Amino acid sequence: MDIAALEPSRIITVARAAFARPDTEFLCFGESDQPFPPSAATAMIEAIGRGDALYPDVRGVPALRQDLADHLTALHAAPVTETRIQVTSSGMTAVNVALAATVRAGDRVVLHGPAWPNPANAARLRGATLSIIDLDATPDGRFSLDLDRLETLLDGARAFVLNSPNNPTGWTATHAELAAILDLCRRHGVWLISDEVYSRLVYDGRPAAPSLLDVASPDDRVIICNSFSKAWAMTGWRLGWMVLPEGARDAVSEIVEVTQSGSPPFAQAGARAALADTAFVDRFRAHCAEGRAMALAGLEGLNGIRLSPPDGAFYAFIGVDGLTDSLSLALRLIADHGVALAPGIAFGQGGEGYLRLCFAQARPRMERAMQRLRAGLQAR
Repeated sequence: MDIAALEPSRIITVARAAFARPDTEFLCFGESDQPFPPSAATAMIEAIGRGDALYPDVRGVPALRQDLADHLTALHAAPVTETRIQVTSSGMTAVNVALAATVRAGDRVVLHGPAWPNPANAARLRGATLSIIDLDATPDGRFSLDLDRLETLLDGARAFVLNSPNNPTGWTATHAELAAILDLCRRHGVWLISDEVYSRLVYDGRPAAPSLLDVASPDDRVIICNSFSKAWAMTGWRLGWMVLPEGARDAVSEIVEVTQSGSPPFAQAGARAALADTAFVDRFRAHCAEGRAMALAGLEGLNGIRLSPPDGAFYAFIGVDGLTDSLSLALRLIADHGVALAPGIAFGQGGEGYLRLCFAQARPRMERAMQRLRAGLQAR
């Protein structure tokens, strides 16, 4: 067979086992059980009623582009102009388009791990070679990025893919770290592709995590990728966006034309309504904070378990002493205890020995899930 093949997702392996046991508490996907903003559905239905379902501007509906520019300008240290916004069909599409715009076969791409595997696989499909720098795990369950090691890998690389707040660890780069990463990429002439889909989900009282938009200039070789999936609970809408260097959008929109031919205008109408519902993200962040507290409390005092409060995103990345086969443990937790978590190996070799739990769930589900998980980890 001459079709390009990638390793199957271990998360899907776990999910299929969970689907086979109907009473499983399902915490293995990066998805909340909360509904998206009702105003988004209303706006989408109204747009369909108006017949707003023809081919759209491939760059995105102009009003949504302006809304996104205004939204980002209000959140970050420097203004973002509409001329830098490109709408995409999902955050992953944004990452794919960014790689298509910058990476050619034989180029080397640097990524950090543990990490969501899709960007690495997207780079592989472009014929790139990969250099992975794993985050350093500390004994208390926290993570950090070694900037000295990163610099050695950036020499001769074409692009660095950053994900902060990070899936699965919750690691969130500080403004100082982002400035240092940007300086390294500038020094080595490396494109910096920043996946910021969890930017609104931080737990220190700020409305957003530190962003490259706070420290980079419009002409830097920086591409920001974001999505409505996480902070607005709109996973199935498949709608995202990019912030591009000034002057790059026309070229990038040609790639979007070839790969997806634009995003549905009625979905973009719903996205505009979601952005206008400024209280939704605050409510959803509070919902995630409650789940975060329940995850921490539910595992407190367990011997051999390492977990610190994640700074961002909506995952608990649970270290299990002595664990060398996280996939087998995840499958046993389903079969014997009815709770589904993602195995750490799904996020690269640096994730082995961990389990990822999505805590963006309602209290009753979290209560049941944590009781089952605690029992399963005690019996491992």
